[in-house]
Amino acid sequence: MKLPRRQFLHLTAGAAALSVVSRIGWAQTYPSRPVRIIVASAPGGAADILARLIGQWLSERLGQPFVIENRPGAGNSIGTEAVVRAPPDGHTLLLVQTANAINMTFYDKLNFNFIRDIAPVAGIDHEPFVMLVHPSVPAKTIPEFIAYAKANPSKLNMASAGNGTGTHVVGELFNMMAGVSMVHVPYRSSLFPDLLSGQVQLIFGVIASSIEYIKAGKLRALAVTTAARSDALPDIPTMREFVPDFEASVFYGLGAPKNTPAEIVDKLNKEINAALVDPKIKAHLELTGGTVLPGSPADFGKLLADETEKWAKVAKFAGIKAE
Repeated sequence: MKLPRRQFLHLTAGAAALSVVSRIGWAQTYPSRPVRIIVASAPGGAADILARLIGQWLSERLGQPFVIENRPGAGNSIGTEAVVRAPPDGHTLLLVQTANAINMTFYDKLNFNFIRDIAPVAGIDHEPFVMLVHPSVPAKTIPEFIAYAKANPSKLNMASAGNGTGTHVVGELFNMMAGVSMVHVPYRSSLFPDLLSGQVQLIFGVIASSIEYIKAGKLRALAVTTAARSDALPDIPTMREFVPDFEASVFYGLGAPKNTPAEIVDKLNKEINAALVDPKIKAHLELTGGTVLPGSPADFGKLLADETEKWAKVAKFAGIKAE
């Protein structure tokens, strides 16, 4: 049966309106059951603690449990893929980490494309790395360190938490931008015993695990790697005060499977941005040197794209490949 044009247009408009109403309904009723936040790293670490903090906030605001599920392995890829394969209904989310941007070029054969397959929801915070040296290193400033490293090529051992980790690639970024050559020494267990004994001379560490050694005078902090100084270490200069345009940080945010309805993404984004101005949550983030990352899903998406591009250049420069 052939429909008259006017009747066809009315039916089409009605279908479109029904779709809009349906999407609004999704947002109004979301979440309709417990939500999983997948953390692609082990329990007890900084990412896990942050996810539980945000999960508790969302549980209280949205009336359903936000349950943290740890899925470590393969440099965060196992947990990330679990979210990529989940239904795009907002009930499975990913705690996005710096490793997601690094892994795009570090691993040759991922079963997903992070930028394509994960929808950015909201940034949470970013935290500086801090360049720490053993007291036996004579340099007390970044210019002195660069001069010392150039005078002693490949004699400084740079520890990291493993090949391709943030603590590794930030050191390679420094090699690239400062024009020095440090030897990378990856660790599978704690590197601090060797750093404290002087077997390795430096690390680009995170503030949370480093600050007590700095305060005790056991390690010397030369610079933080964010664009602005850290409130947790206000007397320590930024790297870019000596190496123009240098910037690196540990960042965290929330992502969802692609095709998650925009209304659900926006609802989550609104609640996370509300959390970032809450005094208790801000105070918790500041304890680890964190700075909040408010903004829209598009703002967080731009950060992810920019970080992926940056670390791809570093990986190419340093020849970093998965072991």
